[in-house]
Amino acid sequence: MTTATKPLSALLQRTTVTDHEEVLQACNASLRVSRNDLETQYIKFLALLKLDRYDDALRVLEESGDRLKERAGVERAYALYRIGELEKAKDAARGIMDGRGARHVEAQASYRSEDFTNAAVLYKELARSQAAAEGEESDLRINSGATDAQLEWTRQGDLVSKKKPGREDLEAFETAYNAACGSIAKGELGQGEMLLKRAKDLCNALDEFTDKEKAAELLPISVQQLYVFSKLGKTKEAERLASEISLQEIPDVSTRQIAQNNKLAATPRTSNPYLSHRLFHSTETLPKTDNLFKLQAERMQQNGLALDLLVSKSNGVIKATNNLLSHSLPTTSSHVNNISVINAAAHAQSQLAKLGLKQIQPLLEKRPKDIGLTMTIIQLYVLTNNHGSAVTVLESLMKRLSESGTPADQDVVFAPGLVALQVSLYTQQARRSQIKTVLAKAASYWRHRSKPPTSLLRASGLSLLNSSDPEHQAIARDIFDTLHTQDSASKFATAGRVAAHALTSPEKVAADADMLTPVPRLIAGIDVAALEEAGIPSLPSATTTTRKRALDEKPKPAKKRVRNSKLPKDHDPSKTPDPERWLPLRDRSTYRPKGRKGRQKAAEKTQGGVSNEKTAEGKTTGTDGVIKAPEKGGGQGKGKRKKGKK
Repeated sequence: MTTATKPLSALLQRTTVTDHEEVLQACNASLRVSRNDLETQYIKFLALLKLDRYDDALRVLEESGDRLKERAGVERAYALYRIGELEKAKDAARGIMDGRGARHVEAQASYRSEDFTNAAVLYKELARSQAAAEGEESDLRINSGATDAQLEWTRQGDLVSKKKPGREDLEAFETAYNAACGSIAKGELGQGEMLLKRAKDLCNALDEFTDKEKAAELLPISVQQLYVFSKLGKTKEAERLASEISLQEIPDVSTRQIAQNNKLAATPRTSNPYLSHRLFHSTETLPKTDNLFKLQAERMQQNGLALDLLVSKSNGVIKATNNLLSHSLPTTSSHVNNISVINAAAHAQSQLAKLGLKQIQPLLEKRPKDIGLTMTIIQLYVLTNNHGSAVTVLESLMKRLSESGTPADQDVVFAPGLVALQVSLYTQQARRSQIKTVLAKAASYWRHRSKPPTSLLRASGLSLLNSSDPEHQAIARDIFDTLHTQDSASKFATAGRVAAHALTSPEKVAADADMLTPVPRLIAGIDVAALEEAGIPSLPSATTTTRKRALDEKPKPAKKRVRNSKLPKDHDPSKTPDPERWLPLRDRSTYRPKGRKGRQKAAEKTQGGVSNEKTAEGKTTGTDGVIKAPEKGGGQGKGKRKKGKK
C-alpha cells in the first residue's frame, strides 16, 4: 500500500490545483494496483466533484463502502444536492452534527426543495456564529436575502425579520437583486423597479467581470425587470426591454422559460395568439436539477391554459382543468381557484354578462363548494349591477360550508378574502348590522388560533369598537388585547386597547394611555372656536340618499337598439336624424311643392290668404271671392267608368 501511494503523492506535488483530470488519471492508475486504498479513493472522489461528474462521484462512494461515506459526509451531501436528490441531501447533511459545511449544504437543499422556513433558520444560525472562511459572510447575506424573498412570495412574510433593505444590501448587485425580488413579492413594484436598476448599475461597474460575465449576470435581472414593467403597465419600456433579451444567451433552461413567458406577456394584445401559443410550448423540457419553483410552475400552467383559450381549445382546457378540480374543493389555494376560473371561462366560451352566466350557472350544481366558480358568478353579477343576486350566491356558499363538519371547510368560511368580499357586498347595500355580524364571527373564530390573520383582526376590532352591542364590544376588547400581546409596540393595537377599555375598566389601560401621543399635541394649530362657529354638517345615510334619489329622479326610458337591417344604406351614426322623418312629406316644414298647381295650393294654405270654402248653397269660392259654378256632367268625373248596358 505504501509503494502504491508513492507515485501518486509525487504526482500530486507536481500538478496544479485545477488539473483535476490528470489527478483522476493518476488515481485510476493507483487503484489498479491497490483497489482498497481509502486515501486514493477519497482523492478520486474529490477530483470527480471538481469535474462536476457528480453521478460518477457518488458511484465511487457506493463501491468503496461505509468508511469512505463517513469520511466524505459533507461532500456526499453536496453531490446529492447537485444531482437533484434534495431530500437525501438534507438527510445526509443532518446526520453530520458538527461542521458549517454540512449546515450550508442543508440550507441550500432546503431552499431548492422549497423548505424556506428551515433554510431561513439555518442561515440565521450561521450568521450568528463566526464565519470560518473568507467571503462566507457575503455569501450568507446573499443567500439569506434570497430566502427572505421566497418567504414573501409564498405568503410567509411574517417569518422575515428584515422588512426593508439596508445600506449593506445596496453595496452588491446580488443583494440588491434579492432585495428587489422581496419588494416585488410584497407588491411594492415601484421600489422593486428602483432596486433592479441599482443592481444593474452595480453589476456594470464591476471591474473583475468580463463583458461576457456581466451579460450573463444581467440577463436574469432584465427578465425580472420585464415582469415589473408589465405589471406597472409600462408597455413601451416592456416592449423595448423584451426586444433586447436574447433567449439563446440564457444558459439556465428554467430562466429561459420564464424569459419566454415574460416576453410573450409584454407583446401587444393584437399579436397573433397562435404564434404566441407555439412559442410558449416550444421550450425544452426542464432537467431535474433545474426545475421551476412551485409558484413559478403554477403561473406557467395558468398562462398555458389561457393561451389554449385564445386559440379556441376550450374542450382541451375543460378536460385538463376538470382533472385538477376533481379532488381539491373547497380550498383557499389561489392556484386551484384560478384553475376553476379558467374552467368557467372555457365553458362560457369567454362570454361575459348574461350569456356567460347562462353557461356557467349549471356548473354550480355539480361543484357547489367551488370557490373560484362562485367568485366568477359573483363577478358577472356585479358587472351587470345585480348586487342582490351576488349576495344571494355568496350567502348560499357560506351556508353550505358552515353546515359541513369538516374543519377545512370552516377555514374557508372565515378566510380573510371571503370575509372581505362579504363586507364589500354588504357595504354596497348599506347593511351595517350584517357587516358587524360577519366580522364578529370571523374574529371569534380566528383569535383563538395559533396564527390568526392580523389584518382581519384589525378590521374586525375597529368595526366592532363602534358597535352599541355589548357582545360586540366585548369581542373588540379581546381582539385588541390579543393584538397588543402580539405586538406591544404597535400604536394601532395600543390605541384600540385603550379605546376598548376606556368605558369599562380605564384603570387597566392607564399605563398604555400615557404612551400615546397627548391630545394637546394632536390638536395643536386647530382653531376649535372657528370649527364650532362653522358647525358640523351631518351627512345623510346611504339608505336615505338612495331612497331620495329614487323618488326625485324620473325613470329614464330604456333605449331601444335598432338592428342594422332596419337602418337605411346611407345611415350615418354621427349625424342627428331628422325629427320630422316620421311625418308625410307634404306635412314637413322643409316641403316645397313643385309646379304651378302645387305652388297655388301652397299659397291657398298660407296664413292670411283666402281659402277655398263652400257656401251655404254648396258652391265654392275661389281666392278672388267669385262664386264658381259646379262643373258639368252631373258631378261625374272624367276618369270615372261609365255604367254598362242593363
